[in-house]
Amino acid sequence: MSHDDLEHAGFKDRTRVDEALETICEAVSAHDRTERVALGRADGRTLAERVVAPAPVPGYDRAAMDGYAVRAEDTFGATGRSPTVLRESEGPVTPGEAVRVHTGSDLPEGADAVVMIEETERVGDELEVFDAVAEGENVGEVGEDVAEGAELYEPGHRIRPSDLGLLKSVGVDQVSVYEPPTIGVIPTGEELVQRDPDPGEVIETNGLTVSRLADRWGGVPSYRNVVDDDPNAIRAAIQRDLAKDVVVTTGGSSVGERDYTPEVVDELGEVLVHGVALKPGHPVALGVVEDTPVVMLPGYPVACIINAVQFLRPVLKRAGNMPVPSHPTVEARLERKISSEPGTRTFARVRLHEDEGERTAEPTRASGSGVLSSVALADGWVVVPEGREGYDAGETVPVENWEWSA
Repeated sequence: MSHDDLEHAGFKDRTRVDEALETICEAVSAHDRTERVALGRADGRTLAERVVAPAPVPGYDRAAMDGYAVRAEDTFGATGRSPTVLRESEGPVTPGEAVRVHTGSDLPEGADAVVMIEETERVGDELEVFDAVAEGENVGEVGEDVAEGAELYEPGHRIRPSDLGLLKSVGVDQVSVYEPPTIGVIPTGEELVQRDPDPGEVIETNGLTVSRLADRWGGVPSYRNVVDDDPNAIRAAIQRDLAKDVVVTTGGSSVGERDYTPEVVDELGEVLVHGVALKPGHPVALGVVEDTPVVMLPGYPVACIINAVQFLRPVLKRAGNMPVPSHPTVEARLERKISSEPGTRTFARVRLHEDEGERTAEPTRASGSGVLSSVALADGWVVVPEGREGYDAGETVPVENWEWSA
């Protein structure tokens, strides 16, 4: 039997992906821990309070162009053939006068408009104006960019670099954000070693991968030592991390003789879902112990990663009050057919190619759930929904660049 056949054995009834996700997310309570941080440390964090502009931007009437600040009424009737002649001064602007200004300059007292520099010509101490301007023309008024008291951001907004610039411009130097959610990452399996495997041993990769994904998704992971396939050891490891916002285990989630994790979680709390209709990765389990969500990921590396993206990511985001952004997606034409089992959501790994402006997607030939390179060397995956039996060669399909998602 193949890896996929082995991991699917024993699951006659499998929960649909959307139902499983809804079930576990309903069981997740967002923490309420907050902290105030300087803007320089706020990029990527999630706001915990509404932000209102304490000051307007700009805070003064300013020139929006290089030119001359004038009284608009002094320019009425000015044309290229019949220019208006004004006296150049240093301000304030009185009738018949103009003051040289630059973009962003404070509008001098008495002025209510700016004539662009290209519509003027200096003749001695006088200025010829070749175009009439209206009151307020080429002037940035107080609060034109941001009005004082304007509501800028709501709680739950994930701060971007452009937000930092806006916040600094209105005089905000600190913001209240939610603390990152904490997560205990527990790899299980007595065959796992960190290096130099003997026959029958395997280098541990799932815990490392999942902990780094959790960090990328905004969490604070604790990557634990490998736990043997022993119920007592698994129980102790889970109980140790119940103070975390989320617990995730890797391996031991199926229904084999050494797959103890779901049984242990059900003894300590409740297993809500065991077996999901997705491929690869049916034997994922989702549960709760003492109000802490426990995501039990399969041991095969590809199945582990796919389930981490589908379930751990939204659980971690929900626990940390963080939005769940969509994956970056591109369209590509399939080079080969992708087959799928009806009623199962399939994740087909693909490589992207560009040729003469056309983007194509080549399904990886290594498709088993234990072939880590099929993910690590892919550019994304094509999700085949439950209602389809696959995609034909030549179809244009969306490719999710899941690994670049925050």
